[in-house]
Parts: sequence; C-alpha cells; structure tokens
Amino acid sequence: MSRIRQIKTTFTAGEVAPELLGRGDLRAYDNGAMKLRNLFIHPTGGVSRRAGLRHIDSIPGQGRLVSFEFNTEQTYLLVITDFRIHIYLDGVKITELSTPWSNAQIPQIAWTQSADTLLLTHPETIPKKMVRLSASNWELQDWTFFTDKGILYQPYYKFADSEVTLTPSGTSGTISLTSSSDIFTSGHIGTKLKFRGIQCDIIAYDSPTVVTVTLQSTLTDTSPSIDWQEQAFSPVRGYPITVAFHQDRLVIGGSRDLPNRIWFSKSGNLFNFDLGTGLDDESIEFALLSNQVNAIRGIFSGRHLQVFTSGAEWMVTGDPLTPQTVQLKRQTRVGSVIERYIPPVDVDGATLFMSRNKQEIREFLYTDVEQAYQATDLSLLSRHLIINPVDQDFDQKRRLLFIIRGDGKFATLTNYRAEQVAAWTLHETDGLVKSVTIVGEDVYLLIDRGGIYSIEQFDDALNLDAALSGTATNPTATWLGLSHLEGRKVTAIGDGIVYPDLTVNSGQVTLPEEVSNVEIGLPYTHIIEPLPPSTISEAGGGRMARLIEAIFRIKDTSALKLDTGRGMNDIPLRETNEVTLGSPPPSITGDIRVKSIGWQPKLTSPLWKIEQDNPLPFTLLSVITEIKVND
Repeated sequence: MSRIRQIKTTFTAGEVAPELLGRGDLRAYDNGAMKLRNLFIHPTGGVSRRAGLRHIDSIPGQGRLVSFEFNTEQTYLLVITDFRIHIYLDGVKITELSTPWSNAQIPQIAWTQSADTLLLTHPETIPKKMVRLSASNWELQDWTFFTDKGILYQPYYKFADSEVTLTPSGTSGTISLTSSSDIFTSGHIGTKLKFRGIQCDIIAYDSPTVVTVTLQSTLTDTSPSIDWQEQAFSPVRGYPITVAFHQDRLVIGGSRDLPNRIWFSKSGNLFNFDLGTGLDDESIEFALLSNQVNAIRGIFSGRHLQVFTSGAEWMVTGDPLTPQTVQLKRQTRVGSVIERYIPPVDVDGATLFMSRNKQEIREFLYTDVEQAYQATDLSLLSRHLIINPVDQDFDQKRRLLFIIRGDGKFATLTNYRAEQVAAWTLHETDGLVKSVTIVGEDVYLLIDRGGIYSIEQFDDALNLDAALSGTATNPTATWLGLSHLEGRKVTAIGDGIVYPDLTVNSGQVTLPEEVSNVEIGLPYTHIIEPLPPSTISEAGGGRMARLIEAIFRIKDTSALKLDTGRGMNDIPLRETNEVTLGSPPPSITGDIRVKSIGWQPKLTSPLWKIEQDNPLPFTLLSVITEIKVND
C-alpha cells in the first residue's frame, strides 16, 4: 500500500465531459471536475455558490430580453412579448409599446443600437426603429429611407429572370407596365419599381403581368426593357434579417428572399442606399457566392465586418470601406444556428458565436500570424453541457458567458483568454430559463416558473431564486409581496437563520419567529464532484483507493455539506461550543480538515462530493487530499 497526497488549487477547466475520464494526461483533468452545478468559477481558480435571483416583475408570457444603453447613467431593459415591448429602468417598468411581432416571430428578431435609436428587424415584418424621446416617452417607428425630391433611396433588386421585360403604356404620369411573364401580386400595391433608372410607384394591381404605376420622371419612349428592378424589401419579398453599424455605415445582412445579400448605406447617411456611380462615400451591395448555401444569420462589427452564415464565416475588409476597396473572404466553415437569432458577442476582441450543430461555442478570432480568422471550439472539453442553445450574452464584470439551453437550464463559461481559462458549469433553477441579457453590469433572466413568466436579476447579496428581501423597523413574522410564488414551498433567511419549507398563501408567509431582515425565495442546490483519481497516476493504478483526509480551504463560507463515502453530512465549521444555539451560522475563511474511512472499489467514482441547498455563502479555493491505494 502507498499513500499519495494530491493538491487541487483550481477549477479553471470547469466541468469536463464523461468521455475524458480516461484522459488523465490532460491538464484539464487536473484542473477540472466531474460535476459543477450552480457555481460560478473564478478566473483565479476557486468556485462560489452562484448568486441568487431577485424577482423584478411578472410579464404576460413568453418573450425575449434586449439591452438598450442610452448612456453610462441610463441603461434600459427591454422585454419583447406577444405584440408588446416592455421598458424597464433600474428594475422599474416605465412604459410599454405595441409591436408587430407575435410570440412565434420573437426568436427571429435581430437588433442593433446607435445613440438613442434601436433598430429591430424580422424577415416577415417592416423593420422598426425604437426611439427614446425622454426617459418615459418612447416610440416604435417604421424605417424611413432617405428621400430627395420624391425619390426614395432604398435597395432595389430584380427578382425575375434577367430576360424578363417591362413595357410601358406611356412616358409620363400614370401608366401601366406590362411584363413578359407573371411576376406581380396584389402585395405589390404601394411598393416601388425602378424602370430605366426612373422610380415608379405601384398604385394598382391589374393582373400577374400588369400593374398601374405613377412615374416620377418622364420616359424617353415606350419600348420594352430588361432594365428594371423592384424594391428589395416589401410584403412580397420579405424584409431584412439582421443589421449592424460598421465604419459609419448601416449594414443590412440578408433578407427573407435574398438571404445571402449584403447592403451598405452611404457613409454618414445611414438610410441612403443610393449606389450612384461608385464614389467612395456611396453605398455598396453584393452577394455571398460560393459552393455552398450562405444564408446570413448574423453580422458583427469588429476588427472587420464579420458575417456569420448558415454554412461559413466571412470577413469584409476595406480601410476605409468603399465600393472600390471592399473585399470579401471566407474564413471558416462552421455555420451558425438558423432557427433563431442568437447574437454574436464580443469577448476581449474575439467574437463568440453559436455553431449550426448547436453543440459548440466558437471563438472567431483574427490571428496576425495567419492574417486570417480562426474559429476555436470553446466547448470541446464540456460538449455535454451545450444542448440546443437559444440565447447568449457576456457579463464583463464576472467574466461569464451565459448560454440559455432549450431545456430551460443555463450554462456559464468563465472566459479569460490571457490566462487560458475556459471553464464551463451548469445551472438549474425551479423553472425554465428562456432568455438572458446584460444591462450595464446587471444580468437579467426571463424564467417560466410554472406558467408565470418572471424577470429576475442576479444579485450577489441573495442565495435564493425568485427572491425578495426586506427590512422592518419593528421585527415581524409575516412578510407580504410574494404573489409571484403563490402556493409554492419557499425558504426564508431571517436575521441570518434559515427557515425552510414555508408555503406562500395569499401572497405572504409567516415565519416561526419575528425578524427584522428577511430574504424569501426558492432554494437551489450547488454541487461539486471532483474527477476520480487519474488512471495514469499512482492513485488511479491500484485496485482500490480510500480517502484518508481532505483539507478544504474555504473563504467567507457559512455552510459545508460533504460526502466522503458515508453519505452527506453537515461539516461543522467551528467547534460546537463556539456557536450559540439559534444564532446565524458563522462565516469562515480558512482550512477545514475532514477524515474518512472506507475503501472505494470503483475507481471511476470521485472520493468526495459537496452537495447542499443551504442558502448560505460558499466559496471553495482548494482541496488537499491524502489517499491510500491498495495494489
């Protein structure tokens, strides 16, 4: 028999996939864990019980969260629901507006912001701009393209075959246009054509080959011509898919019927798409053409304009970007999610995007050595945690990428490229998480809790979910305001003491004792399960192993529940005589020594496990274990 001392000082590889149980040669095996639940991993290596969720408000139903940052002092939370948009400032609802988007359309809404204007697009509806007129006065308006002398400078495209002609019945005023094949529908009424460079307003639909139009200028003759186009965005052809700002231009990425096309506005004139004669400041238009489908799913303004399509990733270069200098180059062939819009996010100069197979988070990063972009898989070691992602955003304060999964759970990635930290952990709550957004330094989630949709905010001062906290000048046992948890079992923390299994009735709970400070909400459980001894180490090479002693270095921790092979037990953080009965548990920083007996015949199982739903602070910095191995 031999004794082995192992020191684990970091969890910066996160929860690793079960397929890696035989890869004790990897650095990730030393720095990872078999299971990490409801924990935030610090870039420095330790783990803490995740922050609780403060209840902000209940909304009518399914929706999506969007951030709007007006300035450093005012950042707004926008909640898009069925034909409504709700606007919050500092957790307080200030107004709401009507929208054209149904619940079914919400997943495909894309957005971008400039100053006090938020642009929103959906391939089936007229693109909108949301304008903040004052803190409580907002408007949702249709896009309006630049107009000069009655001419609307919007994108145009010939959807018909190149040989299809139009024949005018006259040269001025109101005339009819007759096509050489069926191209018109009643939906064309109110849209515009360009015939021989002259704008025509369609005022009536006569047949699939004939429409009545009003000419903005005079034609030279009535001969047929193939020189015509119709407006690119309309009820007939669909509307923009995604949008961004880049180098002082508005960039439109794809539309319903032109999914692989990109339009750049004139420089400094964001809604002017006049191609003109190709001068440096004039608009730009081109298609992504290659040997595969390239339906645009997202565009992002970074070092270059980055274009994410269903089959590949591209960069658009030009410094400055002009019709003469623009270049388009395909970089990688990963592809992005096509069923919904998941916005790419910037993390330290890299762009993180969701792959089309819904199992990978890719880091799209330009390398000076290769003069090209690479798309590194950040989820390679934790692929089991990435299941059907539906939303994402990055919290700069905590260095956490939040990924919302289709099953209502959410994963976080502690990302710190400079220190080679990429650590995943999974989170669960009593409900289904639907959306996430970061507003300033605050992280908001939209959660379906048994049919009640709640907006909740991460709060480092809380250790419960859907929680509210309060203070009373005179101690009281009855606390109100909990209608969002009606009929549910909740936990309360009153003056530092935990009171579990209380039932909310008529929006209130009654504690066994009167308290001055309280937090009430839903409990959640955090779990730490280390990897078993490595198969290539001395500890993993024996027939059986047992844990002799473990030293847990904790920080600001009030509860520790541990299983070393004999079931879960609460570990006293101080000697019993140091704790007064009925008083709040102490907060301890230091080392906790735990001895153990009993052999572990299954070397694929961990030698210890932490699992606790106690809603008290917990941080684990390192673990030292002494193991005996039986050869």
